Amino acid sequence: MASNILGYFICIHNGEWGTICDDGWDINVAKVVCRQLGYDYYFRALLRRNVPRGSGRIWLDDVQCVGNESNISSCSHREWGLHNCRHYKDAGVQCSVINSVRLRGPEISIGKGRVEVFYNGEWGTICDDGWDINDATVVCRQLGYDNGVKALLGGKVPYGSGTIWLDEVSCEGNENIISSCSHRGWGSHNCGHDEDVGVQCSVINSVRLRGPESSIGKGRVEVFYNGEWGTICDDGWDLNDAKVVCRQLGYDYAGRALIGRNVPHGSGRIWLDDVQCVGNESNISSCSHRGWGLHNCKHYEDAGVQCSVINSVRLRGPESSIGKGRVEVFYNGEWGTICDDGWDINDAKVVCRQLGYDYYFRALLGGNVPHGSGRIWLDDVQCVGNESDISSCSHTVWGLHNCRHNEDAGVQCSVINSVRLRGPESSIGKGRVEVFYNGEWGTICDDGWDINDAKVVCRQLGYDYYFRALLGGNVPHGSGRIWLDDVQCVGNENNISSCSHRGWGLHNCR
Repeated sequence: MASNILGYFICIHNGEWGTICDDGWDINVAKVVCRQLGYDYYFRALLRRNVPRGSGRIWLDDVQCVGNESNISSCSHREWGLHNCRHYKDAGVQCSVINSVRLRGPEISIGKGRVEVFYNGEWGTICDDGWDINDATVVCRQLGYDNGVKALLGGKVPYGSGTIWLDEVSCEGNENIISSCSHRGWGSHNCGHDEDVGVQCSVINSVRLRGPESSIGKGRVEVFYNGEWGTICDDGWDLNDAKVVCRQLGYDYAGRALIGRNVPHGSGRIWLDDVQCVGNESNISSCSHRGWGLHNCKHYEDAGVQCSVINSVRLRGPESSIGKGRVEVFYNGEWGTICDDGWDINDAKVVCRQLGYDYYFRALLGGNVPHGSGRIWLDDVQCVGNESDISSCSHTVWGLHNCRHNEDAGVQCSVINSVRLRGPESSIGKGRVEVFYNGEWGTICDDGWDINDAKVVCRQLGYDYYFRALLGGNVPHGSGRIWLDDVQCVGNENNISSCSHRGWGLHNCR
């Protein structure tokens, strides 16, 4: 919510307030004045007939600011009190604040801090009398967070100073702005700053994609900080950065890093610049960067990504590695569950085939799968059974449902064998070894691979004898997952996964 203030500007010098003459008065000067007054943004510089006339002293004339000064008196000007003006030339500004609520304190970057409201050109605090979760919900929503986690009372947030604007705030929880809630009246209170209120808010994910193709993993990257979404500048933006963003969004792979004209331009804040990721970070904000809000960019330099998900369906739960669990589908950059209304064996058949399993076993309803959280993407799914993708089956519109997570759908799938050979000679028992885990085929690294390991694989495949163990250069290269490394078998195991190894997906191979 924007709040605008329009009027003439007066300054104090030598114990006396006075006006400024509008000679040379421009937007750079207005910028300094508005910032000095506590506003986020300037709107325009006002001259003469657009400003109510003052009286008394005219303190400054011929003011010239660069725009980054912290105080109007730091700008170039004539000596105090020297001018060639009258009050019909008094200068003014129109300032604006984008949001009339903000958080303050050392943890504001994670949505926790003292609540302050903006009124009559000044930021001030709220007293904690009657402060509760409904009030916190309104503040968090107003700040752009998805959820309010808890209301913080005096002593739980760093104390503020200055004006206390609100007391005895009482919200229903559905208001769009905290000042719309019932309260004593602006500036009326019986509190000290040891009773300043706060909130702890949460956002589901601190990164998102925006643009016409964002639903398929391509678009402008935006990050959430201090209650506000903003863009990233493309200086140095590369595939390692894209990799981190795509992983954070839930995608399996980063296709490419998009810069400048390949990205739809954003607006508002530019939060990050000179981002440099190694590629293994879990969050883009963990990568090296200039600092929040520090940049030398415009929105035609916004960074973007193109991500891809190899499979748009997955299993979740403690038994997902053996093909049993809650079904989740990927849509619009986010994983979500399926409601079990009408869920049957035909639906399970499609999911299991899509996951790479040879056979389905059964369809699992709500009480038989671990409950999920977050989005419920599909409801009333009806498959014939021959579809290649669960989203190709009949269903309600994405995101429309009448369910809760105690109705999440699941499957139990089976694969005849969890090991296979691949390559041009696989039909005669020679080739690259692949293992099946968590619904996906992947390779084994040759570190320590020997005749005992080959013995177990050949037995598992149904061969009477092993002949030799083949290392990297002697087998056709695979792609995708590398599931196992440092495998050490005794030789009498029935399954290669029963042998000693690093752990599924842990390796140092290519």
